[in-house]
Amino acid sequence: MTVIDIPGSKSVTARALFLAAAADGTTTLLRPLHSDDTEGFTEGLTRLGYGVSREPDRWHIEGRPSGPASDAEVHCRDGATTARFLPTLAAAAASGTYRFDASAQMRRRPLAPLTQALRALGVDLRHGGAEGHHPLTIEASGVKGGELTLDAGESSQYLTALLMLGPLTTEGLRIDVTDLVSAPYIEITLAMMRSFGAEVVREGNTFTVPPGGYRATTYAVEPDASTASYFFAAAALTGHEVTVPGLGTGALQGDLRFTDVLRRMGAEVTTTAEATTVRSSRRLSGLTVNMRDISDTMPTLAAIAPFAGSPVRIEDVANTRVKECDRLEACAENLRNMGITVHTGPDWIEIHPGTPRATEIVTHGDHRIVMSFAVAGLRTPGISYDDPGCVRKTFPRFHEEFADFVARTARP
Repeated sequence: MTVIDIPGSKSVTARALFLAAAADGTTTLLRPLHSDDTEGFTEGLTRLGYGVSREPDRWHIEGRPSGPASDAEVHCRDGATTARFLPTLAAAAASGTYRFDASAQMRRRPLAPLTQALRALGVDLRHGGAEGHHPLTIEASGVKGGELTLDAGESSQYLTALLMLGPLTTEGLRIDVTDLVSAPYIEITLAMMRSFGAEVVREGNTFTVPPGGYRATTYAVEPDASTASYFFAAAALTGHEVTVPGLGTGALQGDLRFTDVLRRMGAEVTTTAEATTVRSSRRLSGLTVNMRDISDTMPTLAAIAPFAGSPVRIEDVANTRVKECDRLEACAENLRNMGITVHTGPDWIEIHPGTPRATEIVTHGDHRIVMSFAVAGLRTPGISYDDPGCVRKTFPRFHEEFADFVARTARP
């Protein structure tokens, strides 16, 4: 058995940073993720006037319930959570001018449902280029609150940002959601808000968030379930056994449900209170699976799909087209370059069995494309990448850690 220590969750770290900044007191985060995305987020907080001090395995954030310092310019890099959460945090300030911009990649990604919602709440928000995209400027004067209708069918991060804003408003928020993708991420948000002292009432697709702010706390960040998917898939593909501690029955992240997909394909999965273990005989069956709620793991499944005994069809993943790249087409493009038969539609991809040949993976600067096809490389030696370094976004040491994993599983 190989035990893998996975870095902290990006999603949990980003939410914890927002909540800690808004809380009354100093919050300590245990085992937060160190990556380009989270460094961009902490840099943004610093520019907004929040105190952030970092030790190797714990960060301390001095909360400012009154909101950010007046006037700041923030560059959000490639981080979607940074680009969506920090403007929302800034909007709650009593006064101030806040300018946000991002990388060319992040400028292409949509913001419109969120910025329209903020405007509906009375926030003075202007886009500096294309409407609904970065850059943007906020002239803050606090947020009263009220009722909203939100389409979160493109990204659950829009809803998360508004839910976390709710306790910072003077009257609270009531949000009616017409469509929601990646719903388990909202459960992460609600659970974390409770840990920081804010309780949200959910009735179907209506969320009621009372005012009242947040309380500082000490918060342990669990390992990243999306990152764990690569090692679980590697176990299923190679016939080895992999255990990831810290992702057990009480884990917040819905992406741990990727192991259910592997179980349906023939892997054996054991989940205890402390850890999850995947083992396999290397023989995988094809399947049809809806991955709407765990779409960040779609590339992981796509990369190992050619090794299944029958076609793998992944459905309801239209939102993967507006991630760091069009992930659905990126997977199809690379698999076809490997000689695999692939069919796609607006929200689905079907991958047929085959023997992939080595090729240079076209990454489109997307960390998940690199890490997913690294798993395929376990049975297709010679795979390379046009931008291997883009893994710094969420897992800077991925290549070293994955090579160590391969070496450990190769030992007799």
